[in-house]
Amino acid sequence: MLERYGHGGDLETASALYGRAPDDFVDFSSNMNPWGPPAGAREAMLRAWARIDAYPDPAARALRRRLSEKHGVPMEAIWVGNGAAEAIDLALRAIRPAVAAVAAPGFAEYETAVAHAGGRTRDLALRAEEGFALRAEEIAAAAAGGADAVVLGHPNNPTGRTLGADAIEAALGACRAVVVDEAFLDFSPAEEELTLVRRAAETPGLFVTRSMTKFYAIPGLRLGYLVAHPDEVERIRSLAVPWSANGIALEVGAAALDDAAFAARTLAWLPPERAWLSARLASLGLHPYPSEANFLLVRLPEGVRAGNLQTALGRGGVLIRSAATFRGLGEAYIRLAVKRREQNERLLSALASGLAETAGRTDPAPSAEGRAR
Repeated sequence: MLERYGHGGDLETASALYGRAPDDFVDFSSNMNPWGPPAGAREAMLRAWARIDAYPDPAARALRRRLSEKHGVPMEAIWVGNGAAEAIDLALRAIRPAVAAVAAPGFAEYETAVAHAGGRTRDLALRAEEGFALRAEEIAAAAAGGADAVVLGHPNNPTGRTLGADAIEAALGACRAVVVDEAFLDFSPAEEELTLVRRAAETPGLFVTRSMTKFYAIPGLRLGYLVAHPDEVERIRSLAVPWSANGIALEVGAAALDDAAFAARTLAWLPPERAWLSARLASLGLHPYPSEANFLLVRLPEGVRAGNLQTALGRGGVLIRSAATFRGLGEAYIRLAVKRREQNERLLSALASGLAETAGRTDPAPSAEGRAR
């Protein structure tokens, strides 16, 4: 199983499974911007390296200042840390919900963070026949059943759907705390209209988490942030370890925000390329669902299992994400990143061969542990 640690992008496990060097894969199992990192990232790393013998700014002031300008919120409403996963974890520790409602299917880290905070989760069922849209009625029912917090992806992972205004209002009206994960929202041309960061800066109980690793393709640096009312940010800061974000990440993050041309090119490229890829996937007999992110949730044809298809493609150097680890989906679904045209064409060729090879097979794919031994 490629998702040995619960996520895509695990090249070491892929290497053990499929007998290839880690660099010998085209990775559609993780959702990074294929145009990144921005041009100024290397120079920013070198500037930070010149100060590697000094502690990073414990308050991340330069990056928070740039984020304040980007979002139009006070610096005091922003906390910067070691990736969006840390921000989500700290938000739930600050909230300490008894029961948190989470979308199913949804990002597994939400449930983990709730458990770290001493709570339990209740599923908000997303249905394939409804395009995996979150209904306000589900949130109201969860709140009536005891949920005092809601954790939502905007867009949701793995479905790629953004939240409707009715679902947002239902969450804010029904529960004492709401965490909205906007890790992929900067891939949307409508980000400014959809983001909740400005509302979070003014609303106690609303926490918005953001990632800088996906859009700017710097996951190895681990950089994310949280926007909330300043009083909530103080609570987050009291729970966080000092120097959560390292000096190189802070310098690269500030430089990335300055690269307007990089952002514009990404936003011009993604919607047409996503539509092109969706159409080609459909021509192979697959069913890609509408997405507002840089990835697609795809239903496989009858008789094709995600694990078997993943193995067939992995042996050829193409990695895909099985969606069987997402509650409510199973072996009938995969998730695919949207990449550059030549990479997408390689994916389509591999899928055509893999679908023919695995149709009708019911034997399970080998585990990472088994292959490693």
